[in-house]
Amino acid sequence: MRKKPLNYVKLAFPSRSANESLARSAAAAFVSQLDPTLEELSDVRTAVSEAVTNAVVHAYPEKIGTVEMILRLFEGGVIEVVVRDKGCGIEDVPKALEPTYTTGGADRSGMGFTIMESFMGSLSVRSKPGKGTTVRMRKVINRVR
Repeated sequence: MRKKPLNYVKLAFPSRSANESLARSAAAAFVSQLDPTLEELSDVRTAVSEAVTNAVVHAYPEKIGTVEMILRLFEGGVIEVVVRDKGCGIEDVPKALEPTYTTGGADRSGMGFTIMESFMGSLSVRSKPGKGTTVRMRKVINRVR
């Protein structure tokens, strides 16, 4: 059974690259309630940027769709970030999780999921072709210093 969050926020926005900074700023503002270090704040912002960029670039390659971001705070300083779309989905999730794999062309590095996991600590990706993708990341903030 999942525990209830202590606090949460849910945002939905068009899959326009201009909204990547909105998502980063919203995540930073939400995480700030835990008095994170600058490094922790930067980690969350970077991971959110990667997740939202993936949705903008890959989920809706031919049209503008909706990206949803849910931020949750759980006991123990656990932050959960969920970025979800209803775009084209990922054909082969294990392959997509491999470093340097990309379907985005020569200008994409294929390091998005690797960056998300390394900056957040945990990452799960669920996707169905034609139905969309859900990226769930967790990080513990404000550990004993």
